[in-house]
Amino acid sequence: MQRYFIEEPLVDEMAVISGDDAKHIQKVMRMQEGHSIIIVSEGKAYEATIERFEGQDVRVRKSSDALRSNELPIQVTICCGLPKGEKLDLITQKATELGMHELVLFEAERSIVKWDAQKGSKKQQRLQKIAKEAAEQSHRNVVPTIQDIVTFKQLLQMIEKYDVCFVADEEDAKLEKRTRFAEMLSKMNGQHSVCVVFGPEGGLSRTEIQALMDRGFQSISLGPRILRAETAPLYVLSAISYEFE
Repeated sequence: MQRYFIEEPLVDEMAVISGDDAKHIQKVMRMQEGHSIIIVSEGKAYEATIERFEGQDVRVRKSSDALRSNELPIQVTICCGLPKGEKLDLITQKATELGMHELVLFEAERSIVKWDAQKGSKKQQRLQKIAKEAAEQSHRNVVPTIQDIVTFKQLLQMIEKYDVCFVADEEDAKLEKRTRFAEMLSKMNGQHSVCVVFGPEGGLSRTEIQALMDRGFQSISLGPRILRAETAPLYVLSAISYEFE
């Protein structure tokens, strides 16, 4: 069944789907009155029936109790130093499928790409759309939030928002005695929000790593191999899923 996110709360078990989603129902899926879909409102998913078409809008009625949630039990925020090319699109899509709660972007010392402030809003909207489509495809109840880009100084202050904060350090991965991520996760008793910082293609500088650790971020390695900028966040989400699901 196709899944659609509803921005407004249900009113008398009814909802109106508009915009691109309504167009998708009518023009792409060619659904008719009486057909069933899944709607997600306020973090809960329900089966719903198409009641009628109102111009370009689609009115639906909830027809079931809340369905089982597929969300990770841990809220994971991914913080990425700006990568180049289409890697950000890939990170957004795949990390959403793996359960990411929030994506934060920052300009690292070694970021080749610079964020154009004038075009930033459009880029953010495009990434948010990618996240929404990936959330629908993977049957999630929450669309990850794509935050505005932050400075490195602002990133340092973010530790106050989360139960635990990690920074992926490729130098740690080179050590004979590494800080195993699995061991760090096993110590998370009663902690429900995690922030993990990743560098761009060239990694984080030693100055950045030290600044994060001085603020209380914990250094982690992601196995003995050096992972690409777009691979490392997916490794972390997979490990968290394995540990807690």
